[in-house]
Amino acid sequence: MASSNLLLPPAARRLDNKVALVTGGASGIGESTVRLLCRHGARVVVADIQDDKGEALCRELGGPAVAIFVHCDVSDESDVRKAVDAAVAAYGKLDVAFSNAGIVGSAMCSILETKKEDFERVVAVNLTGAFLVTKHAARVMVPAGQGSIVITASVCGVIGGMAPYAYTSTKHAVVGLCREAAAELGRHGVRVNCVSPYLVATALARQGVGTEDDEAVEAVAEAAANLKGVGLKTEDIAEAVLYLASDAGRYVSGHNLVVDGGVTVVNGSLGRQ
Repeated sequence: MASSNLLLPPAARRLDNKVALVTGGASGIGESTVRLLCRHGARVVVADIQDDKGEALCRELGGPAVAIFVHCDVSDESDVRKAVDAAVAAYGKLDVAFSNAGIVGSAMCSILETKKEDFERVVAVNLTGAFLVTKHAARVMVPAGQGSIVITASVCGVIGGMAPYAYTSTKHAVVGLCREAAAELGRHGVRVNCVSPYLVATALARQGVGTEDDEAVEAVAEAAANLKGVGLKTEDIAEAVLYLASDAGRYVSGHNLVVDGGVTVVNGSLGRQ
């Protein structure tokens, strides 16, 4: 699809002439966010380890005038540095960084069965990766005196008992990272926020649920959902990111925007009908 077919009318665009970096941008929440940011006039660097998917997405969106792909393992600082530098080299600046790449790790199990090496692998991607994206985005945003950094956390970063130890621990940790970075970077005009989705059908969620079927993921989500009659989609998370990235959220920083239909405010053990 040509990029001209994706663009909203000028008056409706919320990121005109902005430049964004999206890690984990080749699929799932990242892909939906890339598409939405482009519709709102942003030029986007898609950073991912899924080269074929990332390159195909950028071609579909209209090529280098709209989006470029950069191979990026977020646990590798040199890769993250290169991704940020690619944004500046291609488009002259970086206004928005969406740190979205993440993994689940092993299947949910007892802490007695959780392997140290698996725990550390998830930490390297989910937490260290978010730290590196925040660090290198700040490297170019601070001199510019403006910018918005958004980190994908999770409802698992709000409550326990929903995911493996490593995933839950890292999602709690990135909320702390967000708040600390917001405290420091605010004086430089840079905002830092988290978005915390409930269960949504993505490859990551399919792995966590143990299925290859999106409908099975949606059924699990619906069964435990607090808000009935509507199902969470990746596009809903993209809209939340857009809000935090754009001037619509210009005075929002250090916030964890939970997109969960109220799941995290309900104590399921009470059995409220």
